[in-house]
Amino acid sequence: MENNHPKVNFGKTGVLIINLGTPDSTSWLDIRKYLKEFLSDRRVIEVNPILWKIILNFFILTFRPSKTAKAYNKIWLKKENMSPLRFYTISQSKKLSEEIKNDKILVDYAMRYGNPSIKSVIKKLHNQGCENLIILPLYPQYASATTASVCDEVYKTLSKMRWQPSLQIIPHYESEPMYIDALINSINKKISEINWKPDLIIASYHGIPKKYFEKGDPYQCYCQKTSRLITEKFNKIPLITTFQSRFGPQQWLQPYTDKTFEKLPSEGKKNILVICPGFSSDCVETLEEISIQGKETFIEAGGENFDLIPCLNDNDDHINLFKNLVSKYIIK
Repeated sequence: MENNHPKVNFGKTGVLIINLGTPDSTSWLDIRKYLKEFLSDRRVIEVNPILWKIILNFFILTFRPSKTAKAYNKIWLKKENMSPLRFYTISQSKKLSEEIKNDKILVDYAMRYGNPSIKSVIKKLHNQGCENLIILPLYPQYASATTASVCDEVYKTLSKMRWQPSLQIIPHYESEPMYIDALINSINKKISEINWKPDLIIASYHGIPKKYFEKGDPYQCYCQKTSRLITEKFNKIPLITTFQSRFGPQQWLQPYTDKTFEKLPSEGKKNILVICPGFSSDCVETLEEISIQGKETFIEAGGENFDLIPCLNDNDDHINLFKNLVSKYIIK
């Protein structure tokens, strides 16, 4: 009987880093497909599902893909033929694997929306013998629309598996000392590269609708905590917190990043640096919305110097942080 038993891989641990996602290309169809998956998530859009389905399919998915495609075209990596978010997430996965240096630990990446899907990569790791699974959502500050959505998809995948791996999820790391130090190092690096003195640093986080916060989402608190911890260790230049990327007519967390850019020059703040601590990789929100659109808004309003501090991306500080976060959950 034993000789007829199918070969079963076992004894390994899978480490899965998960980012938001990205279209496969800048084509209208690929952008539309990505937006449909993203905007169909009930964690992201909490409105009447029947009404939202009509609005999404007949209005948003008719007009928005063209606008979004233009934004992606401005930041798309032509040589690699992929978005910066995919490029850096792949690199993070490879570098983390090299840093861990253990053939019993397999490191991979997935996207909450788009490819590779969470479901496909969990199945892949399972087939490779991963009995234990460590999930690292690449969102430093927990939010229902991000981290919880990743968890939903992970649980959904496991619920259909006959032999489930053990599961550990790293929920947030907004106050990890290595994370804060990495952000401060990135600020200092940028300051050493410019030949002007910033009047202010804007810490711009992705926004959420205000009603989500009022219903109990802790996201805003985590963002403010990260900003406070940065300022406690870095007090050379004042830092303020703002929120970007609002969508739709409802009120979102304030102050809004774009409105702040508009008014700062009139307040005498004409030289600013922007950091986006909530994004683990540079993406359309940082490279197009902030570095291109935001800069134009600020300069047109009378600003003089504007620069974006890159996300931590695949730099050594970031990879060491990931290794430290994951190592706490590796079964010795």
